[in-house]
Amino acid sequence: MSASTPTTQRSSSILAAAARLAAATTRPCAPVRDLLGVTDIDAAYAVQQRLADDRVAAGGTITGRKIGLTSPAVQQQLGVNQPDFGVLFADMDVTGLPEVPSSRLLQPKAEAEIAFELGADLVDGDLDITQVRAAVARAAAALEIVDSRIADWDITITDTVADNGSSGLYVLGEKWLTLDEFEPRDVAMRLYKNGELASEGTGAACLGDPLEALSWLARNARDYGQPLRAGQVILSGALGPMVPTPPGTTIRADLTSLGTVTATFSTVPIPFPKDNS
Repeated sequence: MSASTPTTQRSSSILAAAARLAAATTRPCAPVRDLLGVTDIDAAYAVQQRLADDRVAAGGTITGRKIGLTSPAVQQQLGVNQPDFGVLFADMDVTGLPEVPSSRLLQPKAEAEIAFELGADLVDGDLDITQVRAAVARAAAALEIVDSRIADWDITITDTVADNGSSGLYVLGEKWLTLDEFEPRDVAMRLYKNGELASEGTGAACLGDPLEALSWLARNARDYGQPLRAGQVILSGALGPMVPTPPGTTIRADLTSLGTVTATFSTVPIPFPKDNS
């Protein structure tokens, strides 16, 4: 029997990585870089897409995208040096719940950012900052609850990309503004954990401007065959360092112009021992 071709081996690795991540529902798994390597980002996005397709097949509805690793502080926290993106599904929006359901999370962290709602497709053209600015219908403060299926957050860029950009859940603030009413790069953010300041930053920490992050996403999402569409919500990236959020944690983020967004994590225990102090 002839040896497997590199293409066959790569396809097998993608399937194996997707299966490992899909099985990590109650306990984190080992990194998938042993299967994908640490440089093949296209393969990592192929894993992400396969898992997203499976979720859609099971009834999930895609409602937007999240941009990750836009802040130098977060890149330093995780040991990576470039942004990535993941897919948002309708059931990830827990804005209307009285508490964030800790039982749906493995090893969560919260980060404050700006959410954009698109009023136009971003499919054609240069997708530069001028074009994406015109496509934004409105914006709000947001908490992204990032979560990793990789044990101990031991990730490289391929691990986090494959794991849907380490997406978990998100909460949106009540106040929405148009871009005529505020400038995203000028926003200042302070995030409090149980009443104590735990993270701070500015819009400029997000690739220099959250709209630049949106432009980056629009181009890359199109390149991967999944362009951004009107009506989608885009979480544009952290404005400061992530903060661990074990059960019982209350998070409040204050963003100038956009106001406050809060979340309390339910006291349902995480189903395995974890030091999230």
